[in-house]
Amino acid sequence: MTTVLIVDDQALQRLGFHMLLEAEPDMTVVGEAGNGSEAVRMTAELRPDVVLMDVRMPGMDGIEATRRIAESGGRSRVLVLTTFDLDEYAYEALRAGASGFFLKDARPAELVVGIRAVAAGDSVISPGLTHKLIDAYTARRSGHSPEHTRRLADLTEREREVLTALATGATNAEIAERLHLAESTVKSHVSRILTKIGARDRVQAVIFAYDVGLVRPS
Repeated sequence: MTTVLIVDDQALQRLGFHMLLEAEPDMTVVGEAGNGSEAVRMTAELRPDVVLMDVRMPGMDGIEATRRIAESGGRSRVLVLTTFDLDEYAYEALRAGASGFFLKDARPAELVVGIRAVAAGDSVISPGLTHKLIDAYTARRSGHSPEHTRRLADLTEREREVLTALATGATNAEIAERLHLAESTVKSHVSRILTKIGARDRVQAVIFAYDVGLVRPS
């Protein structure tokens, strides 16, 4: 059973997420928080698998709450919800340690799949947000470091193909179909890629792919 803490300052929004997730046989909502301070406290108390985190909230916002949860070293992982006009916030949440991003207007089924993926230790970025988020990030960069160049050189040609596909927001299943590989093979490739480039998760791997020029901002 995947346990979820819902964090949003809008009661109606929390209710909608609550109803959606409780309808899933493998999910249960263990609590709701209306601001970042409550989110940090309740995460420490309840230790949910996933914290579904809004960004803009009064008092402590979702970015600072995400940072504190990530720095606590606990088991809970944060899935941030954002909107198209909040790219800057998504970028900051990435730096704070979020395990994924979804748009608030994502289809319910997509959000549920994303929560399951994050709970399983994976990281996800909504395909609709990927380019806008990375554009905001790469606009701040002046080029990649020699260390990035060395790590890129450590990748095989197939691993580069997998990383490039991953950077577009593709899932393991989509990468497998695109490259004509077994999904288990893709998982193995992703694991080796993360190790070789020193990324903690898929989100960081996406940033690396843009940093080294495997994928270009739109």
